[in-house]
Amino acid sequence: MTTVLIIENDPGSGPGRLLDWLGARGFSPVIVRAWADEPIPHRADGHAALILLGGGLLPDADDTSPWLKAERELLRATTEHGRVPVLGICLGAQLLAHTFGGEVRGKYGLPEKGVTELHLLPGATEDPLLAGLPATVRAIESHQDQITRLPADAVPLMSSERCPHQMLRIGRSWGVQFHPEVGADRVRRWDPERLRSLGFDPETVIADAEKYDAELEQTWSAMFGRFLDGAS
Repeated sequence: MTTVLIIENDPGSGPGRLLDWLGARGFSPVIVRAWADEPIPHRADGHAALILLGGGLLPDADDTSPWLKAERELLRATTEHGRVPVLGICLGAQLLAHTFGGEVRGKYGLPEKGVTELHLLPGATEDPLLAGLPATVRAIESHQDQITRLPADAVPLMSSERCPHQMLRIGRSWGVQFHPEVGADRVRRWDPERLRSLGFDPETVIADAEKYDAELEQTWSAMFGRFLDGAS
């Protein structure tokens, strides 16, 4: 069975729905729990793809999360090599932007939590992952840190009202600020007091996640399938 390397940066930000989608396509996950001091490989050679998951930290927080340096080196080597596609989710997208010269700022702007509308940008028209998507789609968000400047060679693909850089591509590496792997089951476990402190009503956040759960599954499983189509 072909393997996909997954780097987990936080015990609360696991691969979620990605595991079912991988299994349906005949791929097997190899999960490195970086937050638990499992060593990050120098290269993704031997795997069909590389996925970097999220976490509540900044991409250069090496003092508190010392594995990030190795993760950035793996990301750089894999992206520059170009044979293995990369998908960075939330922190993973921020790592992609930061590693290649963009800017990420902590607690910047207004937070996004729960179902959010995203708008496709002109660069999405010819992007292999976004074929067939309408001009506006929905996704689950959970962040306040965000990318504030893209790398010079990045292609912007999506935006939202509160966050202009929702999706980018550099070569065969994609970064998404949103969470395609998160379903309503995980949203139900979010801390209601934390949601209220950020200005969100917990009941509304959960109700929206449940209302759009099937739509989100359909949209992002299809995008993830196209990502796997490009995996060797």
